[in-house]
Amino acid sequence: MSILRQKEPSRLFDTPGPKAAARQRIYSAFALLLGLAVAAWIYLGFNRTWADVRANPGELVDPSVWAINETGQWSGDKWSPFLDPTLWTGMVLPGMGNTLQAAGISIVLAIVFGLVFGIGRLSDHLWIRLICGAVVEFFRGIPLLMLIFFTLAMPLAANQLLGVPFGTFLVDPLTAVITGLTLYNGSVLAEVFRAGINAVPKGQSEAAYSLGMRKTQVMSLILVPQAVSSMMPAIVAQLVVLLKDSALGYIVAFPELLREFSLIGTRFQNVIPAAIICAAIYIIINISLSRLAIALERRNAQRGKASAKATAAPGGVGASPGGVRGPAADPKD
Repeated sequence: MSILRQKEPSRLFDTPGPKAAARQRIYSAFALLLGLAVAAWIYLGFNRTWADVRANPGELVDPSVWAINETGQWSGDKWSPFLDPTLWTGMVLPGMGNTLQAAGISIVLAIVFGLVFGIGRLSDHLWIRLICGAVVEFFRGIPLLMLIFFTLAMPLAANQLLGVPFGTFLVDPLTAVITGLTLYNGSVLAEVFRAGINAVPKGQSEAAYSLGMRKTQVMSLILVPQAVSSMMPAIVAQLVVLLKDSALGYIVAFPELLREFSLIGTRFQNVIPAAIICAAIYIIINISLSRLAIALERRNAQRGKASAKATAAPGGVGASPGGVRGPAADPKD
């Protein structure tokens, strides 16, 4: 005999009544029509036929208006360059590699920077807290592009302030981009780590101190792992922002992905197809980064469940090493 389970009502909102459901259907239809209108406007605009429709709205039903215009951005000539393998091997893939290189190095350095200064802001020593707080607030309050420009201008600053001759050292665009991304995003991550550590219940650190653990052990073994696990969504979101901010290397002539696609759009006069493909690549990379972080988070959660299995009390009946229940011990033994 099967028992039919009734669908439990949502606790977030009440089930809409007939009038509310009718309003929602009207709003959904309106939103759908508005979305289709915007999509049609974008299509006709890039197809270079919107001017004809604007001059004569009756031509909106003319099939020739919707046909692909050879002078528009949807023509095959605008997309055919991306079918050439040499374009990908000569421009797109090297630009993607430079983007991933700058983002990968910056992610590692930003996480280290955030951990060091986030923990430093929780130090028992006042002077450490003040220094770490000043560094974090300073770099978090400066625009990222200014940090990149300032890093490039370090040879000039060294010459003006210290009298170092020009040419003694140079800063390449890759170093400038990595430095700017590390300082800015590391400062943001420092606040994320600090908030995560403060969110861990105080009883855990107090219990660790009662066992004789030092603050370094408490921080590295108890507080930081839980803080990283609980703040993983915020950390991943900031890392995605870091990867997208690597496109600012375009301003300092760093040959990253956006710069290569801008050169492609200029060379082949296909700005819109180049922008669409570039955006699709960024979306795929960011989604892959998010999925990787989700997989790591699930793996850590499974580890926590595996290590938190209930075990029998020491010396109790049926207790055995590893928490596996065995046969009851003989009282005579």
